[in-house]
Amino acid sequence: MSAVQAIVIGCGNRGNVYSTYALEYPTELRIVAVCDPKSFRRRSLAQRLPPPVEQFEDWRDVAQRAKFADAVIVTTPDQLHVEPAVAFADLGYHVLLEKPMATTLDDCRRIVAAVHRADVMLTVGHVMRFSGFTRKIKELVDSGRIGRVINVQHLEPVGHAHFAHSYVRGNWRNEAESTFSLMAKSCHDVDWLRYVVGSRVARVSSFGSLQHFRAENQPAAALGATRCLDCPLRDSCIYSATKIYLEDAQRGVATHWNKIACDTGEPTAENVERALRDGPYGRCAYRCDNDVVDNQVVNIEFENGVTAAFTMVAFSVDVCVRRTRIFGTHGQLECVDGKRIVLQLFADKQEQIVPFETAPPGPLQGHGGADFFLAQSFVRAVLHNDRSLLLSGADDTLESHAVVFAAEEARRKKKVVELL
Repeated sequence: MSAVQAIVIGCGNRGNVYSTYALEYPTELRIVAVCDPKSFRRRSLAQRLPPPVEQFEDWRDVAQRAKFADAVIVTTPDQLHVEPAVAFADLGYHVLLEKPMATTLDDCRRIVAAVHRADVMLTVGHVMRFSGFTRKIKELVDSGRIGRVINVQHLEPVGHAHFAHSYVRGNWRNEAESTFSLMAKSCHDVDWLRYVVGSRVARVSSFGSLQHFRAENQPAAALGATRCLDCPLRDSCIYSATKIYLEDAQRGVATHWNKIACDTGEPTAENVERALRDGPYGRCAYRCDNDVVDNQVVNIEFENGVTAAFTMVAFSVDVCVRRTRIFGTHGQLECVDGKRIVLQLFADKQEQIVPFETAPPGPLQGHGGADFFLAQSFVRAVLHNDRSLLLSGADDTLESHAVVFAAEEARRKKKVVELL
């Protein structure tokens, strides 16, 4: 069979990640067009890919054309997911949609309705479902190896610099411009818990707030500076933009962070310094327009009686190294984000390291190799017209997103929200 032909709508980080599958497996996926309003982004992605690759500034121009590919990869900003997802589904394209599906429950429902109406495939970028690590945990839970599951504890330590980059200075800092942080950062954690436990959620409660990244917490020695380049603490503050973005650029090192901060050109020292002078990533982390919470806990009771406690916290050394403990009536699992699964049974109390499948060597190692497995599952589902390969489809995602919206309602209204 010929390779799946796909169009990428949104040429930022995730658009580049999924496009990498076409470079590694050109007999399975070919990118025929890219679209982004920022010319540097779309040119950069097009230049990475085998020609010819058409370039578009607006996805509406793509949608006005007669259908010329099999699938579309939608990796626009969160609040801009719904319109292209619905439009391309209606045109008969299969859709790989970056998480979250959308920023309102009604818009999520619109996407699901469009997918069902057109009878096309949808995968949402809940990468945590796809890794060999997760598949092995799911297998152990479903097999009854640790008995009946009673409780799950799940932690996402975002990382202090990562949180400052994405949720204080960056695209997900402000609810009105994007969405609340539980949806933006942790919807796939809630989805993962739902998937592993294997039961619908009955009720949720939640607590959290914006504790630290506020103007009143700016160090007095900063003298009220609004930008790190002008701050007396630029060389010592742990949240200094010069330390996070500029120092690497001055050494000639292009990082994930300084590429994003300087997305109108190559991350040279000159370009990065200009971006920090004029752009959002150069602002003091205590003097931004951020309003999303920097810590949150979610308590979940599932229909089958399992309880779970999820914690998202900004303030950690580890960057998104999730840690999970699953307690059953015969034993427990301790899981460290895509790296290690430890099984202990009460009968012998011995620690057993459980092996699991890993992604093949190559650039798609993100999220514990799940980036590879997600791209592979979507491409092969389309290639072979096999919907069984889709692990994160429309209905599953709608259900887990509804839990996230309910948890945020519970946090805001200080109440338990019933879902069944």
